[in-house]
Amino acid sequence: MNLTMSAATHIPVLLEETIEALAVQPGGRYIDCTLGAGGHAAAILDRSSPGGQLLGIDADPEAITVARARLEACSRSTLLINENFANLKAICIKYGFFPVHGILFDLGLSSLQLDSNRGFSFQRDSPLDMRLGPSQEVTAADIVNASSETELAQLIKTFGEESHSRKIAHYIVQERPIKTTLQLAGTIEQAIGSRRGRIHPATRTFLALRIAVNQELEHLESALEQAVDLLGFGGRLVVISYHSLEDRIVKRFTHQKASGESACLRLINKKVIAPSCAEVQFNPRSRSAKLRAVEHITIPKEVGRE
Repeated sequence: MNLTMSAATHIPVLLEETIEALAVQPGGRYIDCTLGAGGHAAAILDRSSPGGQLLGIDADPEAITVARARLEACSRSTLLINENFANLKAICIKYGFFPVHGILFDLGLSSLQLDSNRGFSFQRDSPLDMRLGPSQEVTAADIVNASSETELAQLIKTFGEESHSRKIAHYIVQERPIKTTLQLAGTIEQAIGSRRGRIHPATRTFLALRIAVNQELEHLESALEQAVDLLGFGGRLVVISYHSLEDRIVKRFTHQKASGESACLRLINKKVIAPSCAEVQFNPRSRSAKLRAVEHITIPKEVGRE
């Protein structure tokens, strides 16, 4: 993969809306939990100058490499860590990076990953991997080839919200072993037919496998809880999600934390913020993005102590 080209083609989603929702200020301290190619991080550093600091986290080592080059001019203000945001609090404690003025989660795959040969896209033939980080043990191929038909159907239905999950699982089991993206996409097309509308028939199954491989929903729920403890008074938490399961978790979490006498958050936008028609036209990958933002309204407890 040409990392320079991928970085150049990376377009951060809802960029201005994100900076506004984070209320980025000069001298502020911010965390980008999904660094990617560094598009949002660069804008945060620019807006928080002079004196701003940024901790960037990404499970993908290639993203760290690309972002480090992109943010080189601000190297004294940045700390880039190749880790999963599921370990957010531990990372911040290790480096003494708390409390913070804002935390961002941009949950979509970056252009780096979609354009890689790690099996995230069925637009090219590549190994059925889908791991965000190479140190992870389980690949999509492991799940596809080792799971029972019942387990596959349940996974595809739950994480992909795919109504044809049983039929897809049946065809997959009949065609195993399946080792590449195009082999899997072709099997799904055999099961439920070719493209209808703008959504490829393999889209939901690929999403389900990616979520399962990377334990994305469990990690998101854990990281949101950790993020609240790291925010200073008035600190902002901003989350951009791309499918209903993610957004449902974020909505439930933020509304719960913003309700009742023990509320510690305040909703910044009661309705989700979506990309404009102009942005979707310019960057089609942004079309399903939803942004939610909250503000911390209580004095945070001491991090590291329960």
